[in-house]
Amino acid sequence: MSHVIHRSLAQVPLVAVGGKGVELFDQAGKAYLDASGGAAVSCLGHAHPDVLAAMHRQLDQLAYAHTSFFTTEVQEALADHLVAHAPAGMTDVYFVSGGSEAVEAALKMARQYFVEIGQPERTHFVARRQSYHGNTLGALAVGGNEWRRKQFAPILMDVGRVAPAYEYRDRLDGESQPAYVERLLAEIDAKFQELGPDKVIAFVAEPVVGATLGAVAAPAGYWQGLRALCDRYGILLIADEVMCGMGRTGTLHAVEQEGISPDLMTIAKGLGGGYQPIGAVLAQRKIVDAMRRGSGLFQHGHTYIGHAMAAAAALAVQQVIQRDQLLPQVLARGAYLQKQLHARFDAHPHVGDIRGRGLFWGVELVQDRRSKATFDPAFKLHAKVKAQALAHGLLCYPMGGTIDGLHGDHVLLAPPFISSEAELDQVVERLGDAIDKVLAQQPVAA
Repeated sequence: MSHVIHRSLAQVPLVAVGGKGVELFDQAGKAYLDASGGAAVSCLGHAHPDVLAAMHRQLDQLAYAHTSFFTTEVQEALADHLVAHAPAGMTDVYFVSGGSEAVEAALKMARQYFVEIGQPERTHFVARRQSYHGNTLGALAVGGNEWRRKQFAPILMDVGRVAPAYEYRDRLDGESQPAYVERLLAEIDAKFQELGPDKVIAFVAEPVVGATLGAVAAPAGYWQGLRALCDRYGILLIADEVMCGMGRTGTLHAVEQEGISPDLMTIAKGLGGGYQPIGAVLAQRKIVDAMRRGSGLFQHGHTYIGHAMAAAAALAVQQVIQRDQLLPQVLARGAYLQKQLHARFDAHPHVGDIRGRGLFWGVELVQDRRSKATFDPAFKLHAKVKAQALAHGLLCYPMGGTIDGLHGDHVLLAPPFISSEAELDQVVERLGDAIDKVLAQQPVAA
């Protein structure tokens, strides 16, 4: 009997005992191809020798020093590295222990910024439906994952909500892409007007929506228009790159492909590659300067922020990515994965959409391709695909409720940057086999 409160209280999960490269191993010795990097975390795979060596060196020197007394050389070095490769204007980094913490810190930093500059009346955030920003209360509030939010909704702050940039489902027949983008931006503008543009703190969004929608990027022009809209009203733009950032889409930061710089950006997952818990907020100079000139501190903090071991692991991960030129490899391997996914699923009667960037891909499953009708949620297609993939030795990230928190199913793929073409072939083959086996068991439609 396990005394751990596991994610499912109905069963104890498999026991992982080791990992190497793109594989994890359970207690029985079975190997699993890690095609999702856990939750888009393990960008360098498992047991990378350079990262392990850096962690050993740091442990021999210093494991932990509380940030109310000390900084550390490795934390400073990691911050220097991140700022050197950050979007234009980002000059400062605040380290935390993960993605939800990063979003929570960004929300508080955004609010404090306006208090510091004499605009305390700004109290509202605006975000998108079917987004996911984390599980702490602030992050859950701005997130639009209805399944995760539902039972906690009474204790969450109110957030202005607008449509996702979900072209596959929401672009109208006969509507051009530019017209669709204009409609989305008009809705955001209308929400700002409803709340009062001078009452809004920030707009929060994922450049490529991960867990909830399945690797959905906005159409061309959306982010430029969003940046201009926020600038018009003095509203901050927070880009949540916890899942889609740090090289996952083929550039270090996903917003690079949109040609804009956010005011605040959250990163985690691929920052430390799973070797230690770490996340961060990257901030524009104006935000940090306002706090420095005002109260002189960011009124926030956790025990393990700036942890030396976590910083050492993250710095090593980022140095390997740069040294081994893995970002170009993500683009090349991503193009190969895209090709293989289309070859396997383009003619599949129950695959409605294949979308993504770099090594970040989503496959949306449908009951009918022409109507885009979804499977009955009671069938729990996503859960069955996950279990069947596991039986096939494949770790992937299926989710349900793609459309509205209840209807729709997709599978998210986020394999390590070091994946070979042969390993990606295995990902597609095993996923296809798992989907087909599950769908062979589906109830006959009435």
